[in-house]
Amino acid sequence: MLSECVMLREQASDTGLVLDDSAASLQALDQLLPGWRDDPDPEAAEWLGHDAGLYLGTVIVRTVAGARWRQLPDGRPVVVLESGRELDVVAMGQGWSTEGSPELSAVYTELNSG
Repeated sequence: MLSECVMLREQASDTGLVLDDSAASLQALDQLLPGWRDDPDPEAAEWLGHDAGLYLGTVIVRTVAGARWRQLPDGRPVVVLESGRELDVVAMGQGWSTEGSPELSAVYTELNSG
């Protein structure tokens, strides 16, 4: 269910990008022109950021050994790494959608390099 990310997948599809749950797709997302930031509905960027965070988490859980989802008591999903480190991927996705930072691929690269 977390991997559906309908709004993000539609936005990507509109540009010809297919999200295949790979690290390469994170890099491709980072290259999209952020037209959604011009949307007069401020909730559009928030929802897109939410989806981007869930997508980032999905890629991490599917490709990083030992990573898993965990739901916090307030209902917020986080990704827990094998080391025990928790990633608030939704907050990261919202930062990406509104400010362009952190880049989704940079988060993933940092996890795999360290």
